[in-house]
Amino acid sequence: MIKELEINEAIRDREVRLIDTDGQQLGIFSGKKALEMAMEKRLDLVKIAPQAKPPVCKIMDYGKYKFEQSKKEKEAKKKQKVINVKEVRLGLNIEEHDLGVKANQAIKFLSKGDKVKVTLRFKGREMGYTKLGFDVMEKFSALISEAGTIEKKPNLEGRNMIMFLAPKNA
Repeated sequence: MIKELEINEAIRDREVRLIDTDGQQLGIFSGKKALEMAMEKRLDLVKIAPQAKPPVCKIMDYGKYKFEQSKKEKEAKKKQKVINVKEVRLGLNIEEHDLGVKANQAIKFLSKGDKVKVTLRFKGREMGYTKLGFDVMEKFSALISEAGTIEKKPNLEGRNMIMFLAPKNA
């Protein structure tokens, strides 16, 4: 994740804007002079803004900087919540009990914090009865209304009708 920055001899610019270790702007120096100043302090010269005119370089301990960046990334990764998308498949002529079983499965997924993709597949001549498909999706969403909300309303994509549900607490 850490993009490699140019440091010390890798910096080939004639002029650089120099920033001290405490964030104080020192001004514009030649690349060689800036590198000498960093070496005097036994630190590294790091190009932090290569797109600026002139490029911005900072005097710092590069090893320490890389370590702190990786630490920040690990913290950010810990705070991320992975959301899985689970799928529930329905048919056009699904019976009430079967619909209830599928709804309970979806409620279980939603209670764990996962999103649910509800797919209704039309087979053969069922494509002529897409209105019935919307009714089945409506019944299904009514059954899971306590656990989740409709994130994306049912719409037809080819032979499939797809609806997305999200957990209510999210």
